[in-house]
Amino acid sequence: SHSSAIGLKIIRPFTIIDVVVSLKLHRADKIQEKLDEEAIFQALANDWGIPFKKIDPLKLDLNVVTTTIPRNFALKHQVLPIEIQDGCLTVATPDPFNTETLEDLSRASQMKVKVVVSSRADIIKCIDEFFGFKRSISKAEGLFDTTAIDLGNLEQYVRLKSADEVQLDDQHIVNAVNHLFVYAFDQRASDIHIEPKREITVVRMRIDGVLHTVYKITKKVHVAIVSRIKTLSRLDIAEKRRPQDGRIKMDKEGTEVEIRVSTLPVAFGEKVVMRVMDPDILFQGLDELGFTKSDLDHYNQFIKRPHGIILICGPTGSGKSTTLYSTLRQISTPEVNITTIEDPIEMIHEDFNQIAVQPAVGITFATILRTILRQDPDIIMIGEMRDLETASNAIQAAMTGHLVFSTIHTNDAPSTITRLLDLGVPPFLIQTTIIGILAQRLVRKICSSCKESFEMDSDELKTIMNISLKKEGKITLFRGKGCTKCRGTGYRGRAAIFEVLPYTDSLKKLTNAETDLV
Repeated sequence: SHSSAIGLKIIRPFTIIDVVVSLKLHRADKIQEKLDEEAIFQALANDWGIPFKKIDPLKLDLNVVTTTIPRNFALKHQVLPIEIQDGCLTVATPDPFNTETLEDLSRASQMKVKVVVSSRADIIKCIDEFFGFKRSISKAEGLFDTTAIDLGNLEQYVRLKSADEVQLDDQHIVNAVNHLFVYAFDQRASDIHIEPKREITVVRMRIDGVLHTVYKITKKVHVAIVSRIKTLSRLDIAEKRRPQDGRIKMDKEGTEVEIRVSTLPVAFGEKVVMRVMDPDILFQGLDELGFTKSDLDHYNQFIKRPHGIILICGPTGSGKSTTLYSTLRQISTPEVNITTIEDPIEMIHEDFNQIAVQPAVGITFATILRTILRQDPDIIMIGEMRDLETASNAIQAAMTGHLVFSTIHTNDAPSTITRLLDLGVPPFLIQTTIIGILAQRLVRKICSSCKESFEMDSDELKTIMNISLKKEGKITLFRGKGCTKCRGTGYRGRAAIFEVLPYTDSLKKLTNAETDLV
């Protein structure tokens, strides 16, 4: 039977030959590659003529999943409600021929039931994640009176002085926050946003540079969730009027991951944004970042110099920190002393002496830079060159035999020289100390699983891209057609693109207060 075939395939080691024997999809003597469970269910669904669906948790509605059927029923029968549309309930299951279960579902929901096939692992994972989070939130809501007041709402804060809050160490709140972190790691999220609205709180995650709404939760538990996060990051839970910054250190499958936490009072409560600082991403080899061979050769020449300034520019979120950390790790040896000044420290590395800027106690980029010159550093990294004082101290460090790295907010490499001149740095000091400038951006990568080539006429490409091309006729390009692994977007992951500007003698001659290099 179909059901026994499924059981057989899951228990036995996964190879295409198993599917071939039972379904006669291909000739067994031609295929010997290994298969995972998802591929097997995809092949089975194709043979049955039933649609296969790769479950994307980001596209599921929490309420549809958790309120349509009880958790025990979903787990026992391995069915997952994924969509309600026009009075039709779509459910995913590894066993689409369990008619008794499907009839029970139809009667209970009073809707027509449509079936799609999904892998058993995906269904169980979603049941655990969604019902676990929902159960934690629901039980936490039960700790509130229905008339409980949200002190975080700016509209109420003026009138009220105090009120009882949910206990932030309640196990349900702990579980809910843990679910958020695990889910973010699974989805490769770079940022987690917890945003209070008038009636609800929205949880969004940034994946490959794009924000996705993940959960919508009631305002009842917003304060408790924020308090739990603030406790983990050692922030003052009683301070709700001022922004705060902190960090959480977590274990992700044996890897230590740091999460940078920022809180900000907004109209309807405290908004929390958490940046996931994954060391596997921050500390990559330079050859993994996306440099072309010629650009990497130029950059390697920069960082081998004994003294001078190397500047990295680009907007927020363009990967400057990753490039800096990866560079410092490459040149870090027991023979050199590396000191960094950061605001805040994004990722702690045992080979660097890292200092956090604390303006409240007088520790700024400029003041601490004067101090660390007495700490015998070989290499100095300054988080950002913001003003003339910081730039002047960095130049002084470079002129006294130190290699200095820093970032600056300009749109491209040539604009950096103009920016330094605007800050008031004398042209002769720029000419003396600057080694090179690196500008960068992050772009989404084409999904390797659904990458396909296509041809475009060179004239058409010139018109679209507004560029000149030497080649005429048809040009081969690539695109992602969309698949289950990239959620149909055609993109998966991000890479950096660079503009490398060696500060040559010809550029030095052009550098003066009257020259616009852009």
